[in-house]
Amino acid sequence: MPRLRRFAVGLAGNRPDGDDLCQMTIERALSNRSKWAEGTQLDSWMYRIMRNIWIDEGRKVTRRRETFVAEEAGAGVGGDGAQESAVELSNIDRALQKLPEDQREAVLLVMVEGYAYKEAAEIVGCPVGTLNSRLVRGRDALMGLLGEAT
Repeated sequence: MPRLRRFAVGLAGNRPDGDDLCQMTIERALSNRSKWAEGTQLDSWMYRIMRNIWIDEGRKVTRRRETFVAEEAGAGVGGDGAQESAVELSNIDRALQKLPEDQREAVLLVMVEGYAYKEAAEIVGCPVGTLNSRLVRGRDALMGLLGEAT
């Protein structure tokens, strides 16, 4: 459940929308539990459901959201390192949201969730080579964006 929620928040770009996405995924999985083939990876099936819901919801909503660090967050940076970490995580989150959706998915599944390329490719429904290309482009773009942010 924590991994599913983390993936949802990563796709949605913020915690409240990620929680909604996670809830919709669980509801859909429960209502379609007869469609899950025993012996297959339950988590991959759940990620696939989540991804499909996210795509459907994204088509309904045309606006993009951005996350900003509160101005006050930078005022006390350096005290115990926690605020600095929060700012850095916010920078990473903002950079992730700037990536194209296909690259963001690849980065989240492989680099954050730890899926093997083959598993991640199955979740998003593309060949392994395509996923690898998306991951490389996404990782390079993310590093470039983070390099600009520091």
